Amino acid sequence: MTDLSAGAASGQTPRSLTQTDARTKKRNAAEKRFRAYGMAAIAAGMFFLVVLLGSIVTNGVTAFQQTFLQVPVYLDPEKLDKTGNRDPEEMKKVSTFGYKPLVEDAVFAAVQAAGIETAFEDAGDMDALFSASAAAQLRDRVLANPDLVGETVTFKILASSRVDGYLKDRVTRDSVARDKNIDAAHLDLVDGMRDASLVTKSFNWDFITGSDASESRPEQAGMGVAMLGSFYMMLVVLGLALPIGVAASIYLEEFAPKNRFTDLIEVNISNLAAVPSIVFGILGLAVFIQFVELPQSAPIVGGLVLTLMTLPTIIIATRASLQSVPPSIRDAALGVGASKMQSVFHHVLPLAMPGILTGTIIGLAQALGETAPLLLIGMVGYIATNYPDNIASGFFDPNSAMPAQIYEWAKRADPAYYERAWGGIIILLVFLFAMNAIAIILRRRFERRW
Repeated sequence: MTDLSAGAASGQTPRSLTQTDARTKKRNAAEKRFRAYGMAAIAAGMFFLVVLLGSIVTNGVTAFQQTFLQVPVYLDPEKLDKTGNRDPEEMKKVSTFGYKPLVEDAVFAAVQAAGIETAFEDAGDMDALFSASAAAQLRDRVLANPDLVGETVTFKILASSRVDGYLKDRVTRDSVARDKNIDAAHLDLVDGMRDASLVTKSFNWDFITGSDASESRPEQAGMGVAMLGSFYMMLVVLGLALPIGVAASIYLEEFAPKNRFTDLIEVNISNLAAVPSIVFGILGLAVFIQFVELPQSAPIVGGLVLTLMTLPTIIIATRASLQSVPPSIRDAALGVGASKMQSVFHHVLPLAMPGILTGTIIGLAQALGETAPLLLIGMVGYIATNYPDNIASGFFDPNSAMPAQIYEWAKRADPAYYERAWGGIIILLVFLFAMNAIAIILRRRFERRW
């Protein structure tokens, strides 16, 4: 007797297979709610991601533009080269204080020539319009080409941070009422100079290739030297963490006996991956700087600290890649006479290479964005103003790194540095996106099917 006939014989109403009962409706409703929860979670995550990226781009994109004063400057030989020999060694005796009046006179003369009405009657009042580094930049150009002395040359002079902020809507007339560096009369003059094309904005390459500056010259600050410091640190991390991490993973996964000692090692590796990064900074300070006496704030120290932090990530990713290779590959290699080492290095390792490379680059990307360990070894206490002279100095001379530079700018008082901190985040994110893209490309390039 079937269930349908049994139900009919007992007097119960038979159920049709084409009709949905209450329990099935309840289960289907729960499934729909779960899907809705998942879609809502994804939508919320995408919303916050868009808000975050939008905030970063909105606040940081202005750092890639810089305001310049384009004025003709008369290089007076009576002040710059009294002997008339055009000898750079003799001309070096004229400091930046001798060049500053030339810039002030040039700006004042350009304002008068353009017919701009201003309340200022003295050229000395013009120094609020241009950067404190303008005189030094003019001096460097004259020393590089002494034949310019005696001529009138048009220079692009860095505007001050207040003028730059005014043209970027970061500085307002209400805010300058409490500012001792600039006043409303200067802003009126800037408006007139902008209309006369004496003030222009252009792409700020120096922000990408330049070096850090003091707190009085935020308009001159750049990320170039810090980017180079991060590059040298990543070389140290790649040169140490990759071979050590891969070798340790191969031994633990393929050759090490399974006993309590290896179990203890595996547990400790997993625990080290969860240790806060600042702990590795304290370890680096105690071991590499105080005990080994390596130079403070040097990329070699930062690289060693980040290597210790990255090793657990690479080991875990490499072991997972080795475990993903089917045991039949190993058995087949051993069955045709290959040794244990030959089966690992000739068959297992090439198949696991995509995962190993992906884990390595993800570990490098994590190390690139770390700030806490660098705080402990002093990489935020050094103003990276000069490029290293050679490869050795790149590793051992004091320098900064991109995340440390961003942290340093964010804590400075001038709002121009706050803008540059956002711009530095954009550069750092570009590096991180590039590294993740490389990981995807390498994974597809070395991926093999079996």
